[in-house]
Amino acid sequence: QVQLVESGGGLVQAGGSLRLSCSASGNIFRINAMDWYRQAPGKQRELVAAITSGGRTNYVDSVKGRFTISRDNAKNTVYLQMNSLKPEDAAVYYCHAVVQPDSTRPNMFSYWGQGTQVTISS
Repeated sequence: QVQLVESGGGLVQAGGSLRLSCSASGNIFRINAMDWYRQAPGKQRELVAAITSGGRTNYVDSVKGRFTISRDNAKNTVYLQMNSLKPEDAAVYYCHAVVQPDSTRPNMFSYWGQGTQVTISS
């Protein structure tokens, strides 16, 4: 029904930058919220950044000032610009979206991307 395709992960040196992208496709009338989560080995999945359809953003304290979430509603795409990367940022990053598939019904559905690996070298 809806697919979330992520890109942009990889290996980057500490202090460097990466830009993650997540594009949604399928039966989409509106995407209400889009988020980025991450999960490091041995740790719980945590919410990194979130953005509403109106553009309001929220970040976990550890990335404030370094990461920026944005979205392009016309492209059904969310981005995560990651600057000043630290070894602690290494994780699998997951895109998440809450989707209303059509305009005639208020049903909402939650979807997850497959995850993209971010590795930091020192």
